[in-house]
Amino acid sequence: MPEFDLDSFKKTWQDQPVQKKYDSQEILQMLNRKSRNYVKYIFWISVAEFLFFSILGLFYIFQNNEADGFLNTLEKLGIKRTSGLEETFNTIYMTVKCLSLAVTAYFVYRFYINYRLIRIEENLKKLIIRIIQYKKTVNAFILTNIVLMISFMSIITAIIFYILNSQNIKLENSTLTGLLIGLILSTALCVLIVWVYYRLVYGIIVKKLDKNLKQLKEIDSQDQI
Repeated sequence: MPEFDLDSFKKTWQDQPVQKKYDSQEILQMLNRKSRNYVKYIFWISVAEFLFFSILGLFYIFQNNEADGFLNTLEKLGIKRTSGLEETFNTIYMTVKCLSLAVTAYFVYRFYINYRLIRIEENLKKLIIRIIQYKKTVNAFILTNIVLMISFMSIITAIIFYILNSQNIKLENSTLTGLLIGLILSTALCVLIVWVYYRLVYGIIVKKLDKNLKQLKEIDSQDQI
């Protein structure tokens, strides 16, 4: 019986040619399809958000008591509740909701257009550019919502102090400090919730899109060699 030579076996095994399962064009097409699917997911999530907040907004319009809870809090500070004050806060809430829906509708449109532009027949460089543009659109969507939230809380804070001044209400230092801390913490919490939500919902898909983008760039660099 011949003696088994492990070194010779290793060398023979290593010298065997490794056949590629897919060529660059096939990989490109697969990555393109995956990228289109990820973009489509983001588009439909944004559509669902738009519909959800539209229905929620209509529900609150018919309820007509959006500012009640907030005005009840202000009454504890000594602020007199008037019909003009109620109208002001209802107008602010309505304006912010309409603006938020308008922003979401705009980005839904942008997501849809970007989805249509990512086509299988596009060349590699165009596909890379489209994905980078799409990522920028998603980041702009997240940033815009955070800016809207900060702007809303800033307006509310300014109105509170304007009402206190117009009604000649002098708060004690401890009450004033508590009010400021409460407003700052509320703003920070709202921004954190918005950021975490969008990072979880959109961030997971964007990470997968990032992975595709990295692979596409590797294919592009190999083609240029």
